[in-house]
Amino acid sequence: MDLNTILSQLEAVDEVDMEESLRRYVGENSHTFTFDPKEESLRIKLCQSVLSVLGRQVKPSCQKTCLETLRILSRDKRVLAPVATREGMLILGGMAGLKAGGGGDENRNISQEDTLSEEQERVVVEALKCLCNVVYNSPAAQQVSVDVQLVDGLCATLSTARTWHHDVGLFTLRLLFLVSALRPDVRGVLRRELHAVTLLTEVLEHTLDVSWVGPYESARPDPQALPTAAEDNERTMEALKALFNLTLSDTGGEEDDHHFRLIAAILRHLLMLKTETEEKTEEAHSHAINLLNNLPVSCLDVLIDVPVQGGLEMYGGKNMDAVQMLIDFMEKRMDKQGSNYKEGLTPVLSLLTEGSRHHREIRRYIKAQVLPPLKEVKIRPEIGTTTRNKLVRLMTHVDMGVKQTAAEFLFVLCKESVDNLLKYTGYGNAAGLLVARGLLAGGRGETQYSEDEDSDTDEYKCAKPFINPITGHVEDPMPNPIEEMTEEQKEYEAQKLVNMFDKLSRQNVIRPMGVRPDGTLAPLEETLCDQPEDSGSDSD
Repeated sequence: MDLNTILSQLEAVDEVDMEESLRRYVGENSHTFTFDPKEESLRIKLCQSVLSVLGRQVKPSCQKTCLETLRILSRDKRVLAPVATREGMLILGGMAGLKAGGGGDENRNISQEDTLSEEQERVVVEALKCLCNVVYNSPAAQQVSVDVQLVDGLCATLSTARTWHHDVGLFTLRLLFLVSALRPDVRGVLRRELHAVTLLTEVLEHTLDVSWVGPYESARPDPQALPTAAEDNERTMEALKALFNLTLSDTGGEEDDHHFRLIAAILRHLLMLKTETEEKTEEAHSHAINLLNNLPVSCLDVLIDVPVQGGLEMYGGKNMDAVQMLIDFMEKRMDKQGSNYKEGLTPVLSLLTEGSRHHREIRRYIKAQVLPPLKEVKIRPEIGTTTRNKLVRLMTHVDMGVKQTAAEFLFVLCKESVDNLLKYTGYGNAAGLLVARGLLAGGRGETQYSEDEDSDTDEYKCAKPFINPITGHVEDPMPNPIEEMTEEQKEYEAQKLVNMFDKLSRQNVIRPMGVRPDGTLAPLEETLCDQPEDSGSDSD
């Protein structure tokens, strides 16, 4: 529909004709996301006119149609100047039922503490959708939302979460996520002054129907219960995303510790739940894992310390169900073809690494699953379908972050012992980690671990003298290429090799390196100078 025609209708007094024109525009453009640049000025005028209509007393049906129009227009970040103003944001905040600060016509606000009619609720939802688009697309609107204290209204709305209908709750949480993601300076206010972490935790408790049987222990989900409803799962994920933003920065204190442990307990409950589809279950678990990574590692004991449900004697009575879910999630992500390992896999690897580093029972359980005692030593460690094989392959991944995270995970499972790591991976696969850690000469990392012994199988003990430390497996006998050469031929080939290395070195194609006494790499000439004076000493 022609924009000039719509603008002329908006200037008319007839509310019915105006609403009909806007409804036709919405119907024609509901799936439009790319707009004609030539009509940019007309769309700016339309934004301004629609806001003017919303500023007047019009029927809820007309308000809804105006907001739908504004939602479509707000997909174009170049036309948002009329909306990204104090007046524009206050109008939208009022329509959304958010008691934003800074004044405004109180009669225009729809309070969510009152019972909303179906028509009023549709207005609230459309206003929230508009705010989500505007805040996402306009830095100016983000600043205005801070100025008019929009987050105050959002947190006031969170306190009424038990009475929410789905769409109101979903877009309230999404707007809070967007504001906290795009304005890091607001996170402190949300945490300290508005108690948003507590409010969001209560939203999760209510949405997931958590029932407490201990200080930080929820009742085991009923195996016969229906999967989590799709709408509940959607709101849960939005709440998790907002909580992720609010827990990104360092916090401390007893109150924070209590909240974090409560969140960890709720996330453990979530890991035990399933939704209506496997894909949505995995997505919810992914958000839970991201949030767990933000919590202090000391809180992770909540995942395994559930006295009422009980645990495994061999792991000190700790319950490993949640840890097993994390391992299963890791394996699914490793098996996903064409997936983005950096975003999809590294968070769970980081979580399992830190959990293993600081909680002995978690490390012992994961090691039994991932690095069981070696029996097969005739196959290279990166070849095969076991979890160990897949992780060793990741140690040479092209993405530096993935490679380092996988290597660090295996290193921690080996109690940061170089010898133990090489046993499972071979020197070639572990070289990157050892260089980065300065452990090429062997030794251990800085973390202190228990002294429990690693048990080697008889098969490994018998094969150990024949294992190639570089490849990490027993190789088939290879013919000796110089066996039938004369001494002169051997000398000629050796000199030829030296000349080739010398040429590559002079052309800076390669640079001969050595290992310093502290285990770090350095140019060969430097390492020769660093040799200890008493090189013949037998002392350790």
